[in-house]
Amino acid sequence: TGYAPAWVQGGQPIPQALALIAVFRKADKNGLDPDDYDASRWDERIRALRGSSSGRVVAFFDVALTICTMRYVSALHIGRISPQHFKFGLRMEQKKVDLPQFLRDRVMTALNLDAVLNALEPPFGGYRRTEQALAHYIELARIDDGENLPAVTKPVNPGQSYFGVPRLVRLLRLVGDLPADANLTGDSSAYGGPLVDAVKRFQRRHGLDDDGRLGPATIKQLNVPLRDRVRQLQLTLERWRWLPTEFSAPPIIVNIPDFRLRVLDENNKVALDMRVIVGKAMRTQTPIFTRDMTYVVLRPYWNVPPGILRNEIVPAIQRDRGYLAREKYEVTTHD
Repeated sequence: TGYAPAWVQGGQPIPQALALIAVFRKADKNGLDPDDYDASRWDERIRALRGSSSGRVVAFFDVALTICTMRYVSALHIGRISPQHFKFGLRMEQKKVDLPQFLRDRVMTALNLDAVLNALEPPFGGYRRTEQALAHYIELARIDDGENLPAVTKPVNPGQSYFGVPRLVRLLRLVGDLPADANLTGDSSAYGGPLVDAVKRFQRRHGLDDDGRLGPATIKQLNVPLRDRVRQLQLTLERWRWLPTEFSAPPIIVNIPDFRLRVLDENNKVALDMRVIVGKAMRTQTPIFTRDMTYVVLRPYWNVPPGILRNEIVPAIQRDRGYLAREKYEVTTHD
């Protein structure tokens, strides 16, 4: 800008500067921290700017807004942290933008700043649904009483009594698994009826067996504070931003925690959806990467990896000599 202020004219912030500050203040809706963009400091900076003719004050305001805008654009487009820090095979080079040029050409002259910034976000339906879920759970965490359900040593079956039923009803209604108009029994400790169906819905949403029983694993998930769910959603948005947004062909995306593979079409709509098997978090963890798929093998021949052979198959054979035959394994030699 020829060393002229980018965001100040006549001692006043230009409209785009004020619009950016408003965006920073609501950065939490995108799963970002408003304080990373000095959200709480801008009122004081604007007052200082309007009450002074000092070039130093103007320069400070201008540089601060430029830095915060670059930081926000980068975080929104490619994430706050590089996935390579976690040894993920996701490359960010193709997603990086020339930040000074982007600010000069797209932001400083923007008539619709929201449209410019929205175009930086991942173009996937799952990302937008996660944003909506985040806004919803931020509100739920604000109004939830945070009471924990009583722990169980063995599962509570439908028809049995459970002292945590009142809290269970409140929580499942709050998160939407139990309809508000569900007709529940008058017994405050009876676990049954629509409440069982609500627990099954909760179990399906959290990757549990939807048997309707209140076992330790289900109680553990029910007792996760809603503020922790908010954090999970924030981190999920971060991981969405690590994905490429341009593909040489319609992409195939495996959602590892969801155990699902989805094929997208040219408009990023789901064209094919199927279940997949993924590795466990330790030892057999599924790698995270992006590559071009060059061929497909139907009914592939699978050899047991040495780690699985050593840690799982051999101990199973030692416990049960009929294990290989029952599981239809084929034993081969190197001859």
